[in-house]
Amino acid sequence: MKYIIAHDLGTTGNKSTLFAEDGRMLGSEVYSYETHYFNETWVEQDAEDWWRAVCKTSKNLIEKTKINPSDVAVISFSGQMMGCLCVDKEGNPLRPSMIWADTRSLKQAEAVEKNISMWDYYKIAGHRNSASYGMQKLMWVRDNEPDIYKKTYKTLNAKDFVVLRLTGNYYTDYSDANSNTCLDINKLEWSDEILKAAGIEKDKMPDVMPSTFVAGNVTEQAAKACGLVPGTPVVIGAGDGVTANVGAGSISPGKTFCCMGTSAWIATTSEKPVYDEKMRTVTWVHAVPGYYALNGTMQYAGGSYNWLKNTICTDEIAKAEVDGKSPYDYMNELIEKSPPGANGVIFLPYLLGERAPRWDPYAKGAFIGITPETTRGDMLRSVLEGATMNLDIILKIMQTRVTINEIVALGGGAKGSVWRQIMADIYNTKITVPNLLEEAGSMGAAVIGGVGVGLFKDFSAIESFMEIKSEHLPMENAEKVYEPVKKNFERCYAALKETFADMSKR
Repeated sequence: MKYIIAHDLGTTGNKSTLFAEDGRMLGSEVYSYETHYFNETWVEQDAEDWWRAVCKTSKNLIEKTKINPSDVAVISFSGQMMGCLCVDKEGNPLRPSMIWADTRSLKQAEAVEKNISMWDYYKIAGHRNSASYGMQKLMWVRDNEPDIYKKTYKTLNAKDFVVLRLTGNYYTDYSDANSNTCLDINKLEWSDEILKAAGIEKDKMPDVMPSTFVAGNVTEQAAKACGLVPGTPVVIGAGDGVTANVGAGSISPGKTFCCMGTSAWIATTSEKPVYDEKMRTVTWVHAVPGYYALNGTMQYAGGSYNWLKNTICTDEIAKAEVDGKSPYDYMNELIEKSPPGANGVIFLPYLLGERAPRWDPYAKGAFIGITPETTRGDMLRSVLEGATMNLDIILKIMQTRVTINEIVALGGGAKGSVWRQIMADIYNTKITVPNLLEEAGSMGAAVIGGVGVGLFKDFSAIESFMEIKSEHLPMENAEKVYEPVKKNFERCYAALKETFADMSKR
């Protein structure tokens, strides 16, 4: 029996998972690391923490599962995207990594737009020009830390740095290159036009390869640090937004999933990049060769529900502590007593501004339509409906280009049957629920790795990893019930958009 170790380098830590070649998950280890927030918009991590996390979890996983390290067929990766880690020619970090949440480079994004229009940028990169992305962060280093920029040999994302430490080689894959937003997603090469507009030297970008590319083999030094066997193949993998596509089975056109975490996204697979005339959705290069991953991510879906729990549902929290249950169990009981449409209450889930589909950093959260008859259940239900209606706008954009007949629900938010049924009703689409809700990134990385070393013939191997456990069908009159609610949801945001911007100036 051969094994795959998949590392998922997230925002809060690294999750290392061991899979057998038949798809069974045999164990996992998590190592947390710090994220440093400061100066309002600065968010950094120490790249050495990523390496320590991979070494520690690899050793623990092998020891815990008692496998022979020589039976590990491949190491593969999923990783946080849209970062900027500057390293020198020896592979040493020159400064902490600016991660995806860092938005200090607003001036740099504005400078790019003076040289290339937002639409032209979007057509090349599949994304808007924004301070969230890697290239703009590198521009900030150039403008504010010129000595570090001068010493920078390559700029990397999290998984690319760990691959470098394991193999000694500098590479990135198409999806993480895409997260720099200076990759031409049609040509699959660095865009001279965007790099020129940004004033960034192309040679500071690593070589770009497919996600299944074997980046090298584990060196003697890395093997000692990680408890691995020297020579073990390392497949570069993909960014976490794309490994989730593979892990959710979205490996052919129309296969779609919705991941409900603190943030949430809907993603599907298409044969070509999809360009929305309002630039509300983005396109990633898929891990499956020849395909693209169409995506729309909102900022605060499960986060809104968690905020509601902590601020309004203190009684449920206290009761759950006594009963040994989850507060969400009691919250869901209240929601089930409220009808679809929450008796007229609308919630705008924009507590942290919004990415897709609004792209409005000034948007705010709001309850609208409260009357003396409004119940706590109505308010709770409106939060789940508001987040889902926001995602439904993204889904409807996708459905103009891709046929979507069912959606796989993933993430912590998909644990509750109440929210899953709300999704089915608002999307008016069948929702399917797999056996592992929070392993899409790890499973996707495992399959990518297995394909890369020939352990699997193709990406259909994901069928051995995931099993559909249940499904939810939309209620009979779902479209009729929710059509007016969706219209009011849109009207409420449109009516408050200017007010939100004005409030943000104070």
